[in-house]
Amino acid sequence: MRHRKKGFKLGRTYGHRRATLAALSCALIRHKRIRTTLAKAKALRMFIEPLITRAKEDTTHNRRQVFRYLQDKEAVKELFGEIAEKVNGRPGGYTRVVRIGRRPGDGAEMAVIELVDYNDVKPADSRKTRRRTRRGRGRGRRSETPEAAAATTQAAEVEAAAPEAPETAEPEAQVEQTTAEAEAAAEAATPAEAEAETPAEPTPEASAEEATEEQEKEDQEKKDAG
Repeated sequence: MRHRKKGFKLGRTYGHRRATLAALSCALIRHKRIRTTLAKAKALRMFIEPLITRAKEDTTHNRRQVFRYLQDKEAVKELFGEIAEKVNGRPGGYTRVVRIGRRPGDGAEMAVIELVDYNDVKPADSRKTRRRTRRGRGRGRRSETPEAAAATTQAAEVEAAAPEAPETAEPEAQVEQTTAEAEAAAEAATPAEAEAETPAEPTPEASAEEATEEQEKEDQEKKDAG
């Protein structure tokens, strides 16, 4: 007569089932709380609680036995370190399974399995998601367009109404005055330079005096010669 053995088959062979439970155990050790199907959560509780009991006594033999099931050095290190200290005073019942409803699609019953001594740890996927529809997005865009236009118009009106700063004409007047003075000085200096460069022309009086002197010299020479 065929009799079934106690345990969950999970629709897997022995090797596949053991690998699945080992992966779930490592995830539970790292994150302290995971979400999975109800059947896997119950199978995981039966799989990991004996390993946690072994972790309470830190010996080389117990570490090797736990590593035989988990095949993960980091998970074994954390289990024998932080988790073993937390559950040291607890005689059993290290995990808790909480049903959370059915999964959309296939309708599988879901559950959260967590370590009892880590109640303050929140699941990583606990953030809220908002459902958006095309109609909602279209309405949002239509409502945003008039507001944006009104804000732009108001900003333009404020800029137009702002008083403009009076232009300062004093610096420009000073610059023009300085330029005029420089031009006048240049014009005054130009005739003086021209006069200095141009040679003086002989006057008629000077020419007559020179002619008289020459005539007297000639007369004196004639007298001396006579």
